[in-house]
Amino acid sequence: MGLKSWLAKPLARSVRRSISAWAADGAKAQDNQFRYLVHNLARTAFGKAHGIRPNISRDEFRKQIPIADYEALRPWIERIIAGERDVLWPGRPKYFAKTSGTTSGVKFIPITAASMPHHIAGARNALLCYIAETGKADFVDGKLIFLSGSPVLHKEGGILTGRLSGIVNHHIPGYLRRSQMPTYDTNCIEDWEVKVNRIADETLDQRMTLISGIPPWVQMYFDTVLEKKGVSTVKEVFPDFNLFVYGGVNFEPYRKKLFDTIGERIDSIETYPASEGFIAFQDRQSDPSLLMLLNSGIYYEFVPVSEYHQPNPPRFGIDEVEVGVNYAVIMHTNAGLWGYSIGDTVRFVSKNPYKILVTGRIKHFISAFGEHVIGEEVERAMAAVCAQFGVSTVEYTVAPVVAPASGLPYHEWLVEFDRRPVDMGVFSAALDQAMQEQNIYYRDLISGSVLQSLQVREMPQGSFIAYMRSIGKLGGQNKVPRLSNDRELAGKLFEANGLKD
Repeated sequence: MGLKSWLAKPLARSVRRSISAWAADGAKAQDNQFRYLVHNLARTAFGKAHGIRPNISRDEFRKQIPIADYEALRPWIERIIAGERDVLWPGRPKYFAKTSGTTSGVKFIPITAASMPHHIAGARNALLCYIAETGKADFVDGKLIFLSGSPVLHKEGGILTGRLSGIVNHHIPGYLRRSQMPTYDTNCIEDWEVKVNRIADETLDQRMTLISGIPPWVQMYFDTVLEKKGVSTVKEVFPDFNLFVYGGVNFEPYRKKLFDTIGERIDSIETYPASEGFIAFQDRQSDPSLLMLLNSGIYYEFVPVSEYHQPNPPRFGIDEVEVGVNYAVIMHTNAGLWGYSIGDTVRFVSKNPYKILVTGRIKHFISAFGEHVIGEEVERAMAAVCAQFGVSTVEYTVAPVVAPASGLPYHEWLVEFDRRPVDMGVFSAALDQAMQEQNIYYRDLISGSVLQSLQVREMPQGSFIAYMRSIGKLGGQNKVPRLSNDRELAGKLFEANGLKD
């Protein structure tokens, strides 16, 4: 056992005790966060405009602070970019996390000096809880890979701006940084294909013990390592690799292939980070649910998904939620987000402590590779390109192809045309370009050679009607989902029309 792993165990036990203490009364932890947040909110332009007092009640607060998306907060963000202080949180943000919006295009999510430590603590405490539970700490003595976006930052309105993973990279604790892979210069490479090759070269002869990243990116890294070494499993290259940390996408489509590639099932930790805050992490190996972090600078409210689109939907605090109900997550944060609907849905599986499963998004989406493509982006792209080429559609849906027979993964567009394009290849290329303009994450994945360009598969006339009939949802208010995060709908669509996936 090395010095770092020896020191990590008592620290892990201490952190676990601290987490258990506040988790034993999550409602009290949230009440403390509420008081802390409104005290600061009352000092801001946003708080004053919404009549917030330091001693405001929770019910009054709900009446004064509406549920908001980025568009509602955009004017306040623009005031920050213009140089104003004390707009959404006292002072000015330390960073903007640049992320892809829905109707908003690029979003600039503030990260403040008050909120930044919680992004770091969330990831750190996930590892420490694992050590406290299992007693396994040897991984801290080896080399660790954090596959992330580039740490190169630019300035927006004088504020450092970049991808969240790149920002966090600047705050990795010193005791881990000395073990961190890849090198900083390699991490700055934007092209993923070039980057993953460089990472493989740098790590082939290292004692890798922990690897963290979005599953498809990690799979690509593994495939590159195996090709370079000429072996069949990762364990042959990294025999001490025993902990995989992931988040950001549904792991299930990748689980079997990833563990087959490793050569055996190893321990894994799921985390739930977001640009808006670090929300939860898996704190027990025997339990796939995630412990909500209720004392980390965020006050949560939850709206039942079934009532989310009502004019004034009910909003529940943590002490009012019910197990088994799907809720949309609303966040009030010490980064200056108020009434912010993050777009995710969760279901509580426990209230002692409060633990969740992430169940999806308010809107249909694709995020098989971390791209977060939503229906509105797909519809805008298709409408623009159809107008450009004089094409019209009857119906269409989009699904990811995670593991094609050859080549990179891609988005498959299953389209029933009313008036088809003359040249499907030219149409597909234009549609792909339109999607890149709609969604910066998708663009990054294409330019970084993580995805190949989308493929359009023309469906027979009447195919979507046949599908809806086959599932008993023909007519009425039933609609074909515009996009999905797996192949279930696509498979049923093919099956209903006697086609092969």
